[in-house]
Amino acid sequence: MQASYVGVERRVHKVFVTRNTEYHIRNRYCVAVRDRKSGQWLQAHMALRSRIAGALRFTSEGGVLPAKGEPGIGDSLFMQAAGRDLLTSSVLSVERPQRGTVENYAA
Repeated sequence: MQASYVGVERRVHKVFVTRNTEYHIRNRYCVAVRDRKSGQWLQAHMALRSRIAGALRFTSEGGVLPAKGEPGIGDSLFMQAAGRDLLTSSVLSVERPQRGTVENYAA
């Protein structure tokens, strides 16, 4: 069994998985988007090169609140994209991309 790391998070890559899409993030910027059903990389998705500005959480009463801290499970990512805003569906999981995937991100 591996011990939990207690220090500062140093990883720069994360994958936010929603119902239909994977958002591959490097230092808060979206570097790749993949359709979960087909497994295809989406070359023209609005989120590409967009910055995660924060996250929103929907309450059981139908309200919307800003999520505190880093976006997590249950949050919807809020991205600023070339003068337009993008709100994802709820995040189902936050993962680390495989090394081979990171090496193949477009520069």
